[in-house]
Amino acid sequence: MTNECQDNSCRKSHHPEHVKTDLIHRLNRVEGQIRGIKGMVEKNVYCDDIITQLSATQSALNSVAKVLLDGHLKGCVKERLAEGDDEVLDELVTTIQKLMRK
Repeated sequence: MTNECQDNSCRKSHHPEHVKTDLIHRLNRVEGQIRGIKGMVEKNVYCDDIITQLSATQSALNSVAKVLLDGHLKGCVKERLAEGDDEVLDELVTTIQKLMRK
């Protein structure tokens, strides 16, 4: 095998520590929300209450995605465009389409 990366598997994010910390805190909250929803299901909580919590959790995940997209645009995409890599634009369109499906 060669040392070359296949399918961009070697690409890494380069978030500042404060952004990484913020993302981890947000994801920890989402994880807690998911555990809470699971407990609600186990306790046969009223469906509408569970749906409300699911909506709040989805909103929290959307916030994580917004932070990541912001960093991606201002960091990764900007750098790759500066290097003349226009392929990143197709990747960006695909990424935005994935986010819009939600």
